[in-house]
Amino acid sequence: MNSERIIRIMAGSFILISLLLGAPASPLYHSSYWLWFTVFVGFNLFQSGLTRFCPAELILWKLGVSKAGDQTTGCPLK
Repeated sequence: MNSERIIRIMAGSFILISLLLGAPASPLYHSSYWLWFTVFVGFNLFQSGLTRFCPAELILWKLGVSKAGDQTTGCPLK
């Protein structure tokens, strides 16, 4: 699995978890302040789309996760 797929999975998971914890209609509701985490993740996705800079991706690369398109199978994304 490459860094791009991991970033998408992480972002989607963070958004779903923060909505579960922050939406008053949710059975797992904790506090509305969790919605600020949703805003934070959304803002980071927006800025990384514009600037192509993603701190989480840099961390994954340092941990040895392959970059998008570095694998021998799948579609090369460069």
